[in-house]
Amino acid sequence: MQGFSTRAIHAGQVPDPTTGAVTTSIHTSSTYAQDGVGGTRGGYEYSRSANPTRTVLQDQLAALEGGRHAHAFGSGMGATDTLLRILLKPGDHLVIPHDAYGGTFRLVDKVLSGFGVEHTPVDLADHDALRAALRPTTRVVWCETPTNPLLGIADIAVLAGVAHEAGARLVVDNTFASPYLQTPLALGADVVVHSTTKYVGGHSDVVGGALVTDDDALSEQIAFVQNSTGSVPGPFDAWLTLRGAKTLAVRMERHCDNAERVAEMLSAHPAVASVLYPGLPGHPGHEVAAKQMRRFGGMVSFLAAGGRDAALRICAGTRLFTLAESLGGVESLIEHPGEMTHASTAGSMLEVPDSLVRLSVGIEDADDLLDDLRAALDAAR
Repeated sequence: MQGFSTRAIHAGQVPDPTTGAVTTSIHTSSTYAQDGVGGTRGGYEYSRSANPTRTVLQDQLAALEGGRHAHAFGSGMGATDTLLRILLKPGDHLVIPHDAYGGTFRLVDKVLSGFGVEHTPVDLADHDALRAALRPTTRVVWCETPTNPLLGIADIAVLAGVAHEAGARLVVDNTFASPYLQTPLALGADVVVHSTTKYVGGHSDVVGGALVTDDDALSEQIAFVQNSTGSVPGPFDAWLTLRGAKTLAVRMERHCDNAERVAEMLSAHPAVASVLYPGLPGHPGHEVAAKQMRRFGGMVSFLAAGGRDAALRICAGTRLFTLAESLGGVESLIEHPGEMTHASTAGSMLEVPDSLVRLSVGIEDADDLLDDLRAALDAAR
């Protein structure tokens, strides 16, 4: 199974041997009969430890990212927390992007710091700055590319080399790109993180997360800590994510088509000061993105020419773009990161511009989306 969509539809998924059911069943049982003490059937004993529906999802996610092991979680932050508990101990240090996702920053800055973990925000496109930030205690370089919400681009292969020279692991949050557009393990990353709530699930109807790695020992540690802390998805959530991922390729192509047209329109509108989209030739990360991504994604951010008040009026003025957090669903969303998804960065080095607007461009008809945005932009001037 070489093709992406073929893997999405068939990896780990075979007709039920008893009934012939073509689609994966939702196994709701919390416990499993044993053939004698310790005689489990397929290793299933209790659904916190393993569940057949979750197993199929994990096989699918591993195949899509090109990894040997995948672990599905109850949320992206649950996956992140589990991984960092394993990789870091008190006194250790990690590097995070200078424009990291607000939830990741909150976990690192407000939770892990209380356990003696130190961090340094760095512009990961500046490789000299990254080298300067590394310490003997650095264990993790945490990368997002594209970043949320400023759409910065980092060269994964270069970061992997720098991190490994320093004895650190490179972790890539691949949520914005999805495995259809970018596969970090093939570029040298050690672990891939996903909020599967976003593009992988794709329909804004389930919350989930995932870790994917080729490291056998690390995979065993993840399974142990996950079972110990209980950060697992329910079987129905696993099934929804599995179903959504089957159509990831066709959805991502449409997301990209629409986002490219939105970015082009915004670039020419007088109510917009600048557009942040790696698909634009003038984006500072365009060449790196073109090298390591299949296309440029469905996320577009821009700065309102009229400042914060204009940005808020634009967010309030759209009809098809729904004012809401999250991203990656089939429907288009608009938000003001400074007061919504990234409010936790206020007053820190990671604070985002107050004129910033973030769009998750959905798969509706592009002409309708452009008309909706133009009307809001015109009204906000």
